[in-house]
Amino acid sequence: MKKRIVVLTGAGMSAESGLKTFRDANGLWEGHDVMQVASPQGFAANPELVLEFYNQRRRQLLQVEPNKGHEALVQLESAYDVHIVTQNVDNLHEIAGSSNVLHLHGELFKVRSTANEHLVLDWRKDLNLGDVDENGHQLRPHIVWFGEMVPMLEKAIDVVQNADALIIIGTSMQVYPAASLVNYVQNRTPIYFIDPKPTVRASDFENLTIREASATVGVPNLVFELLGTSF
Repeated sequence: MKKRIVVLTGAGMSAESGLKTFRDANGLWEGHDVMQVASPQGFAANPELVLEFYNQRRRQLLQVEPNKGHEALVQLESAYDVHIVTQNVDNLHEIAGSSNVLHLHGELFKVRSTANEHLVLDWRKDLNLGDVDENGHQLRPHIVWFGEMVPMLEKAIDVVQNADALIIIGTSMQVYPAASLVNYVQNRTPIYFIDPKPTVRASDFENLTIREASATVGVPNLVFELLGTSF
């Protein structure tokens, strides 16, 4: 049986494909206060603004491709049971060819009914007011907004608890509850943290190795090492 490697990815994973990270240095999301465009209250107050915000993100996603970091994780599947838990709402892991991808915060290429969260549709075009489900209810982005439950969290915890190794890529580990997942790995499980500006120290977690590198450099290098060694 292959050993399981769990990969937790954040915005830094996709940034090198040309996707802008939502949050700017000043805390704004593309010039908007986060609560205006990523909360149920914001959607209720100005649905047109929210829909256009995600329409722009969706259009941008259609113009980019996976990078060498995404591709390297696919290669890792030749020797390991790889499970990716991503905070990203793009589908670049899937396009690259990764087999097991769990989206914590939703997906840009999906929408759902405002009346039934389980009625989810594939959607690659603009979403506008007047686009409704089969029962006439307005559709909304299939994104987990601030103040909403993270429905895939329990499944992600289960995946991490059964990891033989954990790789964290391109995330500040400051966004909860996603940042809490590292606390669910078993004792002595190897943890690798890849980021050009690491926000953690080697002493923060047991058996932690920090790689100060971008995803397109750090991930292929680590994958090359893991394919040639055992742990």
